[in-house]
Amino acid sequence: MCEANAYLIEGDKETLIMEAVDTVTPEEDGLTLVSIFGDQKFIRAAIHSLSLVDHKVFLKLLARA
Repeated sequence: MCEANAYLIEGDKETLIMEAVDTVTPEEDGLTLVSIFGDQKFIRAAIHSLSLVDHKVFLKLLARA
């Protein structure tokens, strides 16, 4: 399987926010994550980095306007 886990980066801390992420879709003010099980989550964040070998997506919160 090629799904990844999504983590929120806050300082030096990584917090798991969704496992088995299948799709990441950019939205106007954040990202929609969808797991292989059909679970969906919207988060006001942007992609910080990807670790494809480790199957990890790292996100950072967007600054509030």
